[in-house]
Amino acid sequence: QVQLVESGGGLVQAGGSLRLSCAASGLALSRYNLGWFRQAPGKEREFVAAISRSGTGTSYEDSMKGRFTISRDNTKNILYLQMIDLKPEDTAVYSCAADLAVFMSRDAGRYDYWGQGTQVTVSS
Repeated sequence: QVQLVESGGGLVQAGGSLRLSCAASGLALSRYNLGWFRQAPGKEREFVAAISRSGTGTSYEDSMKGRFTISRDNTKNILYLQMIDLKPEDTAVYSCAADLAVFMSRDAGRYDYWGQGTQVTVSS
């Protein structure tokens, strides 16, 4: 019954922008720390960003800080990832995840629920 569904991915030109959304059902996102991860073909899953339950605390992978912004709307039960100045190396499947632990984590193994992912492809 618990389900996280990402949307907003697609094909974009280098330097462009996308906003990803993660809509939750079967759980209240307000109870969870949330994160975005990505995985490119043939590569390991990579941390992108995380946000605390209240939305006041955030964490970013260094290479993405300043270009990506994570936010949440607990009332609407939606998590967002705003991405600007996209680069070809950002091409990956982006997944959202929910973590019931006390603090945010950059470790994918700590997250309890995952979405199916949405494809982001950045052309040069």
